[in-house]
Amino acid sequence: MFRITIIAGARPNFMKIAPILKAIEKNKSNGEEIDFRLIHTGQHYDKKMSGSFFEQLGIPEPHANLEAGGGSQAEQTANIMVRFEKELQDNPADVVLVVGDVTSTMACSITAKKLNTQVVHVEAGIRSGDLSMPEEINRMVTDSITDHFFTTSEVANKNLRKAGIEEGRIHFVGNTMIDTLLSNIKNFIDPEIQIDGEILQEKKYFMLTLHRPANVDEEEKLKALMQAIIDNTGDLPIIFPVHPRTAKILINLGISHDRLHFIEPLSYLEFNYLVKKAKAVVTDSGGITEETTVMGVPCLTLRDNTERPETISMGTNELVGTNPQNLKPYLDKLMAGEWKKGGEIPLWDGKTANRIVQQLLEIYKPNLKSPN
Repeated sequence: MFRITIIAGARPNFMKIAPILKAIEKNKSNGEEIDFRLIHTGQHYDKKMSGSFFEQLGIPEPHANLEAGGGSQAEQTANIMVRFEKELQDNPADVVLVVGDVTSTMACSITAKKLNTQVVHVEAGIRSGDLSMPEEINRMVTDSITDHFFTTSEVANKNLRKAGIEEGRIHFVGNTMIDTLLSNIKNFIDPEIQIDGEILQEKKYFMLTLHRPANVDEEEKLKALMQAIIDNTGDLPIIFPVHPRTAKILINLGISHDRLHFIEPLSYLEFNYLVKKAKAVVTDSGGITEETTVMGVPCLTLRDNTERPETISMGTNELVGTNPQNLKPYLDKLMAGEWKKGGEIPLWDGKTANRIVQQLLEIYKPNLKSPN
């Protein structure tokens, strides 16, 4: 039996593992000697961040929850490593599969390698070049000890080759987050947001998400950024899913407007319903830029760098930067109907998880040694 331990710890992970679990189950039902153990590290947990994802995306209950959330970066990393070490010792695996770039990804990779277990990284090789981002450090450390690399783009392949990774360990398979998006697009849920008693009209509102320290930690910069968004979006509503505590901070800073609407965080299916119908999305998230590209929705990224350049060169995304003054020309172009259309990105076709599982079987099955 080929045993794979799969790690999930934070919201982006769930979108990436869901299709992989389904692909494993499909191969298992077709007679393949393959099985998985799903570990939730507990890095993030609340109903909107975790529970609803498991329900909506058809993810089975984890075999274990390490409950390692909270604390500083170092405390969280240490807690995950200590608890995952015991989990892996009690339940050995042939491969530990990690996805993305959260703390759990790095911590479980290190732990697995120290127990002489193979590590495979899904979404390997992406780089922002910005070491002030915890995610960039997580990516670099994970890829430095990974055995096999599953990539989303040719840019990621080039990054890995530049780091000296031999071709036979790099597997260009596509993007599992897009698998999840395409398989759920018909299931999107209208959250029925009403503005002044009227429902939102398609292409007549903006979606906004902000969470990165470069944008939200400096009060004056945050105020200037929000003002630039309000000043250059015409008369359209701006829908901002935000935690109530963050909304209170924004209001206390005097950041409010008749067209700016704070709403509570949404589930995956509700959020993407609003994204798909929006005129555009203004965000500092990496993953959202991938989803907007596939759905053909204009996206303005409030960052100075991106680890997903293909969403700019081939998609609907533009890198605006974090200077509030940069926003106006981009929003002017959008409001004038002059935004680029974007196109298809290779292998972002909804079949990535199947390619990953087939590749894993090809790599490991011939020389499989079951754990003791």
